[in-house]
Amino acid sequence: MTSETLTANRPAVETLVREALFRQLGKPLPKGPAPMLVVNSSARHMHISPESLEILFGPGAELTVHKMLYQKDQFASQQTVTLVGPRKRIIPNLRILGPCRNLTQIELSITDAVQLGIDLPVRMSGDIEGTPGAYVMGPKGMLEMKNGIIRAARHVHMSPDDATFYGVKHLDKITLKVTANGCATRFDDLIVRVDPTFKLEVHIDTDEANACDLEHASKVELIKS
Repeated sequence: MTSETLTANRPAVETLVREALFRQLGKPLPKGPAPMLVVNSSARHMHISPESLEILFGPGAELTVHKMLYQKDQFASQQTVTLVGPRKRIIPNLRILGPCRNLTQIELSITDAVQLGIDLPVRMSGDIEGTPGAYVMGPKGMLEMKNGIIRAARHVHMSPDDATFYGVKHLDKITLKVTANGCATRFDDLIVRVDPTFKLEVHIDTDEANACDLEHASKVELIKS
């Protein structure tokens, strides 16, 4: 069999392997074609509570939409702030994502952390206990964050149907493979996040996206560990 034939038949082979695996595990076979996988680079951003928003933008302040994001009801807001790190190193124009949440958190890349001069832990969103803090400047005030600055753990959003298709459950781990310009890059230990409102989407940070040349990717796929 030629390499061309192998390439042409690969989707059929993958389908047969997946069906055999599900039968061996005693699980129902996923129905329909593979769901559309979207991989997005998550640039530095801030999530904010209503209380923090009012400190930075004044009483009664609300987030306004700059651009809708892929996940339902999520958006990049028009509001931006300045992050001040140790030794007065700053990151200006840090965009706030909406809607408001019940805590304030900033997600950066390792490159951002080096620029600020902080040691950045890898955490799931919302897990901010013991993480570094900083000062944030807005047009109406300054916020002192005692903690809440993290590098977000790479993760994939899935609906329950997506999770069934890939044979995973909430908080399992899976591998992302990105192929660009003939070079394949693997990202292991993506955390699976399952919710009925989610659309299938991988989030990696800007350092990871640059490392795999995501902008020129010809193929992205999820591989069960």
